[in-house]
Amino acid sequence: MSAMFCYQCQEAAKNEGCTVRGVCGKTPEVAHLQDLLLWLVKGISFWGVRARKNLNIVDPATDLFVAEALFATITNANFDPDRFVAWIKEAVERRDSLRQRAQARCGELHGSDACDSNLPDYLVWTPKSYDAAILDMKGQLVGILSDPDLREDIRSLRELLVYGLKGLAAYTDHAYVLQHTNDDLLAFIQEALDATMNDNLGADDLVGLVLKAGEMGVEAMRLLDEANTSTYGAPEPTQVSLGVRPGPGILVSGHDLLDLAELLEQVEGKGVSIYTHGEMLPANAYPAFKKYVYFVGNYGGSWWHQRQEFESFSGAILMTTNCIVSPKDSYKDRLFTTGLAGFPGCPHIADRELGKQKDFSPVIEAALAAGEPKALEEGTIPIGFAHATVMGVADKIIEAVQSGEIERFVVMAGCDGRHNSRNYYTEMAQALPQDHVILTAGCAKYRYNKLDLGTVAGLPRVLDAGQCNDSYSLAYIALQLQAALGLDDINDLPISYDIAWYEQKAVIVLLALLSLGVKHIRLGPTLPAFLSPGVVDVLVKNFDLKPISTVEEDLVAIVAGA
Repeated sequence: MSAMFCYQCQEAAKNEGCTVRGVCGKTPEVAHLQDLLLWLVKGISFWGVRARKNLNIVDPATDLFVAEALFATITNANFDPDRFVAWIKEAVERRDSLRQRAQARCGELHGSDACDSNLPDYLVWTPKSYDAAILDMKGQLVGILSDPDLREDIRSLRELLVYGLKGLAAYTDHAYVLQHTNDDLLAFIQEALDATMNDNLGADDLVGLVLKAGEMGVEAMRLLDEANTSTYGAPEPTQVSLGVRPGPGILVSGHDLLDLAELLEQVEGKGVSIYTHGEMLPANAYPAFKKYVYFVGNYGGSWWHQRQEFESFSGAILMTTNCIVSPKDSYKDRLFTTGLAGFPGCPHIADRELGKQKDFSPVIEAALAAGEPKALEEGTIPIGFAHATVMGVADKIIEAVQSGEIERFVVMAGCDGRHNSRNYYTEMAQALPQDHVILTAGCAKYRYNKLDLGTVAGLPRVLDAGQCNDSYSLAYIALQLQAALGLDDINDLPISYDIAWYEQKAVIVLLALLSLGVKHIRLGPTLPAFLSPGVVDVLVKNFDLKPISTVEEDLVAIVAGA
């Protein structure tokens, strides 16, 4: 048996790992259940890879289930042990169904290891019952540190790959929700999960898979961008109100635009205003949502302020995905989860049935029964500078770069978090010269997006492309500028990368940038605890990946283009 061990997020205790309770609030029980679910989907992946490759057997529902299971285990997404017990049961059933179909045609596998009668436990284990305590005990045996003899660098690379796959799964699932699919993404997720259980693969093999995950991350982000913009229109430059309106309200957080769209339709005529929070802020820039006069703006800041801001909001709150912070009792009964998100004791909105919308009437009823939101601030902030907007004025940007009016772009994308060290990003934004433009996506922007940083070349100095889900815009802009300026190397662009990370979607964004050949990335506020010294050395030698330093030191280097 082993105690809880989790180091997948930036706030891992002592930058080493959480062993008593997650800094995120995750209990040891939930941590063990997540470990068990991950172990089981690796078993599904073993059978899925061999069935697909050798027998032309494909199970689309199971392929998507693997992605959803990974998504459910990302930081701050789901804390509900009952939901994980149900997923574990489904994982066993799906794995065994694939195994039976594959082994029924074992002769066609040409001596494959799938025909072996002495198969590893993760391919055949079935619990005596689905009692949470029994599953908890098994989860303690299959976690990250379950093999004490595994080489440190191999463990590190496997975990880096798994966390990249969790981010890839999240982006892929969002696209699939909007009926935009690429089954190669789901197939790769299984191939890579299967590889993490293959002791014949060395460090070089795993590094190759990590970079391949980055390539697939670029494709997943492109697919999601296509899904969002073809469904809701290309984001437009928009001034978003930060105030409140009289009357009841619903606060929508997370990343799922379809949930927001369906809620907006269902709330019509009810006298309820809809506000965004955290990562849902960019929804205010989509043309399809602007027709709703009761879609009135953004409330509050990034995810880690929830306990104060949700209490002040007073109305109903809908969490469509991560990031959930352990709620106070004062608002727990009006905090609704949906999709893969969950928290014990919070009401959950069931998945949509085929051809139907989710039923958000409980959220609306809770809003009507609650009080009015308390104003936190006034004014507006600019958003909507995704790639369509920026490339629409590409000629002006290129002219400004060539004339020196814009000296450099600084990508300050990624995640926000609780650590005081993240004030670095506020101070860096304030310290950058006026001819430096910040490109951002994700909740890291809340460290500086409400500052008055002025304009340059007719553009705000903070160009907000949207959610972490919209990180494709930053890569697209870089690639288009590289082509327009006739540069052979993406690293010759006047772009510096000063990125904040927190959870696994930020990991896949990092891997995506590495797969594009981007070097000299600064990453903070700490390097991931799951990166061993040997793996860090590989990333430094090949990509010049570096931790952030002080604002003063990094500012000098950024201005110098280093």
